[in-house]
Amino acid sequence: MRLFWIALTYVFSLAAGANVPLTEVLGNGPPIPEAPELKASGYLLIDATNGEVLVEHNADQPLPPASLTKMMTAYIAEREIAEGRASFSDEVPISVKAWKTGGSRMFIREGTKVRLEDLLRGIIIQSGNDASVAVAEYIAGSEDVFADVMNKTAKSIGMTNTQFRNSTGLPQEGHYTTAKDLGILAARTIRDFPKTYAIYSERNFTYNGIKQANRNNLLFRDLGVDGLKTGHTAEAGYCLVASAERDGFRLISVVMGTVSEKSREQETTKLLQYGFRYFSGRTLFGAGQPLPESTRKVWFGESESVDLAPTQALYVTLPLGREPSIQAILDAPDSLDAPLESGTAVGTVRIMLGERILAESPVAVANAVPEGGIFKRLMDYVLRLFA
Repeated sequence: MRLFWIALTYVFSLAAGANVPLTEVLGNGPPIPEAPELKASGYLLIDATNGEVLVEHNADQPLPPASLTKMMTAYIAEREIAEGRASFSDEVPISVKAWKTGGSRMFIREGTKVRLEDLLRGIIIQSGNDASVAVAEYIAGSEDVFADVMNKTAKSIGMTNTQFRNSTGLPQEGHYTTAKDLGILAARTIRDFPKTYAIYSERNFTYNGIKQANRNNLLFRDLGVDGLKTGHTAEAGYCLVASAERDGFRLISVVMGTVSEKSREQETTKLLQYGFRYFSGRTLFGAGQPLPESTRKVWFGESESVDLAPTQALYVTLPLGREPSIQAILDAPDSLDAPLESGTAVGTVRIMLGERILAESPVAVANAVPEGGIFKRLMDYVLRLFA
């Protein structure tokens, strides 16, 4: 991919275009059709890597999530394991409350102990309400206290329009979230706990002699889907958060409030097929990778020049055929004074499509440049007077 670089000497003020929908700044290229309209209360399609929104409808509308709630229950359990406060091998005691919890079940028994790893599978694969309550009680002492942990965790990861009342998603007043917040949770689950995320792709799980299939039927189809979670109550309708990856490009879809199990699968499939057909994602430059045409003159140093590199990876989501329309804007001085330490920030780089910022990062010197000797410094002082 050839990028058109624009170098700026000092501070560059750019018209804010970050909130413009990506499909409205297409530039030159093949036409991108309107996103499909789904028969659902709310839905969302995002690039899992950077959260770029490709399709949304009522994505900020608070809705009952049903068993999509269990994504947060599992996330907290996964975090407890990752941070050493619990382990897969922990034996979790099963209370009467957990045993008696109705709805979808793992079929654990009161008075027994169950490995935390098995309970996680019971939550993720079998959507067990009993397993969710057992995990909530084990981590927080009670389900009410666990709900507070859920809400604080939600806020800490950017879920700004969510309130949990229980660990299961069973109907309860004041229990709600949004498609946008569920997209955030799905992305964090995939990014933060990739090893345990693999459980979401398992097609069945047997416990206590009872084999149950994963309720996410898209796992059984050739769509690249490898997670995440289904949900259903009379109040919430049929819901599905799914993620799929093709050629390194991962999408997350959220569909809430459809009329049937078949409908949630069909509407999710429409979103994913649209996303993979008309968009792609790629890392243009990795963190620390020198940028083309970024070499800067160095005064008073042992070296005459230094390359600049982004401190963060520059990943972009691109509409179909828009690679030639990308611009890279480098905002950094034309020259720098030694000594320079490797990693010293000296400017900013932005990747643009029209007025839309696709990615941006501070730029830093790619390698250290020690101060030159006294003769070199004197010579550069004179030369710069006439530069």
